[in-house]
Amino acid sequence: MARCGPFLGRRRGYDAVTAVVFAFLLCLIVPSFRLPRLCFLAFAEDGSGRRDLRRVILRDEATARLNVLGKISDAEDHLERTFMSPASLRAGNQIHEWMEDAGMRTWNDGMGNVHGRVDGRNPSGKALLIGSHLDTVVDAGIFDGSLGLISAISALKLLNVTGKSSGLERPVEVIAFSDEEGIRFQSTFLGSAAIAGILPPSILNFADRSGATVRDVLMETVGDTSEKNLRELKYDPNSVWGYVEVHIEQGPVLEWRGLPLGIVSGIAGQTRLRVTVRGSQGHAGTVPMSMRQDPMPAAAELIVLLESLCKHPVDFLSFDEYCKDSTIEVLANSLVCTVGEISSWPSASNVIPGRVSFTIDIRAMEDKGREAVIYELSSRMYKTCDRRSVICTIERKHDANAVKCDPELSTRLKLAAQTAMKEMNGGMDQQEVPVLMSGAGHDAMAMSHLTKVGMIFVRCRGGVSHSPEEHVLDDDVWAAGLATLTFLESQIGSPFCVHTM
Repeated sequence: MARCGPFLGRRRGYDAVTAVVFAFLLCLIVPSFRLPRLCFLAFAEDGSGRRDLRRVILRDEATARLNVLGKISDAEDHLERTFMSPASLRAGNQIHEWMEDAGMRTWNDGMGNVHGRVDGRNPSGKALLIGSHLDTVVDAGIFDGSLGLISAISALKLLNVTGKSSGLERPVEVIAFSDEEGIRFQSTFLGSAAIAGILPPSILNFADRSGATVRDVLMETVGDTSEKNLRELKYDPNSVWGYVEVHIEQGPVLEWRGLPLGIVSGIAGQTRLRVTVRGSQGHAGTVPMSMRQDPMPAAAELIVLLESLCKHPVDFLSFDEYCKDSTIEVLANSLVCTVGEISSWPSASNVIPGRVSFTIDIRAMEDKGREAVIYELSSRMYKTCDRRSVICTIERKHDANAVKCDPELSTRLKLAAQTAMKEMNGGMDQQEVPVLMSGAGHDAMAMSHLTKVGMIFVRCRGGVSHSPEEHVLDDDVWAAGLATLTFLESQIGSPFCVHTM
């Protein structure tokens, strides 16, 4: 029987809870302090101790660590960590320390990704990868990316201190990707795309605003910047079982539903367009309205057309072999369109503009449907411009296909999320975990080129993200960690004994 002397006995209730909370506070105050694994085991022997241990590691310690990461920044007055910046390197070192605390073997790769691995019972087996990104946008919140990393590390720590990590059926590897946001070099997924093997060698020549290239930055930090090294970062698909990512929703649906967790069915495909409308520039006071070739009201009509089409695609699209009934049904539930930028030339209050430009962002879960929307939109835009005697050009700036999450993996994650919510609710059944689409891009998009992927969404207040106002409740951090833990526990093989000392 495991015993731990007078500090942590087997008494139930106040004494045991107080002891673990006191030890947890010591861990926060004195980083070198580590509560002995034996004490964790002794405390976890009764039901209440087990629940409190899970809460201490998955909620209290996890939220404290999120706040620590949130203070590691390249700016003094806001959170900012970009690819391989000084703050990013410091954050990576902190992640290293927490991974080692969780019993993981750690290393950095040639793209600055931070890895932590637990071998389990079959070190040579196909690995489960769990990851998210370490970088941030400018003036960021503390949960985007970091929550997924901390949830995974915390869950593996709990398995380690309770002696269960050695029973994992396959290796589990946590990866903190060095870049997902693409802020510094205007190219997203540098970290995960390197692992997936889809990062082109030309990326090494991309430059930031200071003129430094990706090659320069890697030379300063990791040393090897050859194209050969870049190719060697790619994982062998035969060595990977799947990829899981926990991420804040960055939308309002879970909060509206009153639930902390959701399962992602897929990540929307995306197309970015730039529309330029050219007319006849003139004096605002001397050209009669009937004689104008004004690109501004023409652009306004095009934008309203976009809104109408995206709100009611069924009213605009025809059914054929390319655009079927099922395609339009998916579109109706997932299509979103945004004009995020608009400019005019010469942009003076007393001048009829000669040119108006605006951007269009179109996202949908169905790639064929997205293409049908772009075709119909373009056709109607050109007709509108002809009717208004202005000239339209539509440039395609970016395309990314939709990613479908693996159904079997998603089912397992859904069961884990449902179990976690039930545990947090005292064993009472909760509403069914909702299945959502992701309109935002995630590292899972890049990793889908390597292996099957699955994602868990976590509720965030107001759906706000990429902002200091981004917020996740402490109990929702707990829910994320508990769902990750439950999923990992499903990866543990036949029952085994935890040895006592």
